[in-house]
This record gives sequence, structure tokens and C-alpha cells, in this order.
Amino acid sequence: MSLIRIAVDAMGGDHAPSAEVEGAVQAARAYGVGVVLVGQRDLIAHELARHEARGLPLDIVHASEVISMEESAVRAIRKKRDSSIRVATQLVANGEAAGVVSAGNTGAVMATAKLELGSLPGVDRPALASVFPTTAGTAAVMVDVGANVDCKPHQLEQFAIMGEVYYRAMFAVQRPRVGLLSIGEEATKGNELVREAHRRLKETSLNFIGNVEGRDVFSGEVHVIICDGFIGNVALKISEGMAEAVTEILRNALSGTIQAKVGYVLSRQAYEDFRKRVDYSEYGGAPLLGVKGVGIICHGRSNGNAIKNAIRVAMEFSHGRINERIERELAVTSARK
Repeated sequence: MSLIRIAVDAMGGDHAPSAEVEGAVQAARAYGVGVVLVGQRDLIAHELARHEARGLPLDIVHASEVISMEESAVRAIRKKRDSSIRVATQLVANGEAAGVVSAGNTGAVMATAKLELGSLPGVDRPALASVFPTTAGTAAVMVDVGANVDCKPHQLEQFAIMGEVYYRAMFAVQRPRVGLLSIGEEATKGNELVREAHRRLKETSLNFIGNVEGRDVFSGEVHVIICDGFIGNVALKISEGMAEAVTEILRNALSGTIQAKVGYVLSRQAYEDFRKRVDYSEYGGAPLLGVKGVGIICHGRSNGNAIKNAIRVAMEFSHGRINERIERELAVTSARK
């Protein structure tokens, strides 16, 4: 089997290119995946020289321009045709890489993916899927978490189909439970968008369990949570902030009161286990479901571990032929109507 290659926008994140290079080296060593680092060659080569990377399947492709976090996404991708994110995505479009990973300007990454890769047949709008930890020790996936602020009911239906296929492929659950995020479990609860989406989802072959509330996101009772990108992004950011706050509170409590106790080591291990479970970097980035190709969008502040795991997600997405499966499921659903 030929070596799979993932393109990494090495200039996009807050800590670029150091985090991107570190993550690429880690991924190449851990997973045997080829990584193409895209960006300003001299900067990437200088950073790469700091690592023991001899013999690893790493390449550099030069791109002279960088799109910053503050720039208008649409204007930037039109003006900066040699930007690192555009060149990296073009590698996927040309078949030279199986997927692209970027911690850069989210709007620019999404717009570039739509422009260079296009949407899968049957997909009205691509959507971002994010993994959430649960108290059951499983994972939950929320779709959409920011790609589409305003949605229509049929688009939420498409998000559900794409999210269900993604969950089956990535987490090996044959019949994932799919829920629609609302303000109450009853079918009559929610705004017009949610009520109509609920009706449509009941008519699909999905394992749709109905409406779920915000408190259900982390329970493990639902595998795939569907919502529009506005609600999803708010939920994601609140969850990240809460995880960071609880982690810091626990760290301070351990440092201040438990060190002198016999149970400190066990408590410290429990803290480390908790920290790892809620650490976004362990889950990699959020795949942009519905584009022709594999696009993984990471936090702007991603560290090397996050980039490594995002490359892993891109590799698994490609190996799992998830796009082909999404396309088939959407075609079946459309044929039923």
C-alpha cells in the first residue's frame, strides 16, 4: 500500500510554524504517515532542523503568503493566491495529498476548501464536526460547530447523515444514537427550524432518539448531536472554557491542600487522567464534513500534540473512505423521498 500523505498548513496557527513542525514530526514517527509542510520554506526548514527527523517521510512545499487570523476570509483567499492554506488545499485537489490540516483562520480554511475542493454531491453546505468527551468514557460528536450560522431544516438533516457516517467509521459503533439539540425533549419544543428538522429526522433511517438538551451532550446517552453552527459554536466555546476552568480549579486544589496527604500521588494521577480526557489536543481537529477531500480544522492555539492528532484524524478519515460513505447515504436518503 502506498504511503498516505497529509498536507499541513505550517503557517496558520498562533504558534506556527513550531507547533506544526513538531506535530508533523511526531505524526510521521508515530503513524508512519507522510507529511507535507506548506509555507515559507526557510522558516519551516529552520524549525525542522531542531528535531531529529532524519529518515522521516517529511517534505516542504513553499508558499510565499500567510493569511492572518484578523483578515477577511473571502478577501484574503482572493488576494493571496499563494497562501499556505490555499497551496496546501490545492495539493489535496490535485491528488498529491489525501487531506489537509490547518490551525489557521477558520473562515479562510473553510472558504478555501469549498473553492478548491467543492462539495460532495447531495451536500448543500459542509459542516464542522467536533468531538466531546462524555462521563460514560465514550465520545460524542456535534455537527455543526461553526461553519453555518444560519441553517434550513434539510441542511440539519444532511448534517445528521454526515455525522452518523463519521461516527460509525471513526468510533466503530454500528447504530449511533442521533439527537437534535433543543431546549426540551418534547418534539414541540424549540424554534421553527428545530421543529421542522425533528420531523424530517424522524422520517430517516437514522437511529434518531429525538430532541436532546445541553446537559445531555456529555452524558454519553447520545453519540451524534445536531444543531446549527451558531448554537454549536457557542456550545463548543462554553465547553472549552468550562474544561479549562475546572482543570485549573483542580490543579490549584491539589497544589494547595493535597500535597501533604498520603493520597497525593493517586489524586495527582486522577487529575492527570481528567486533564487528558478534556484536553482538546487529544482529539485533533474538527473535520469539515461534506467537501470532496479531507479537511481538518484545528484550534488557532494548537500545540504539537494537537497537530499530531489532527494528522491522525485526517489519515483515519481517508483510510475509512468516509466521503464515499457519506455520498452513498445521502443518495439513498434522497431516493427515498
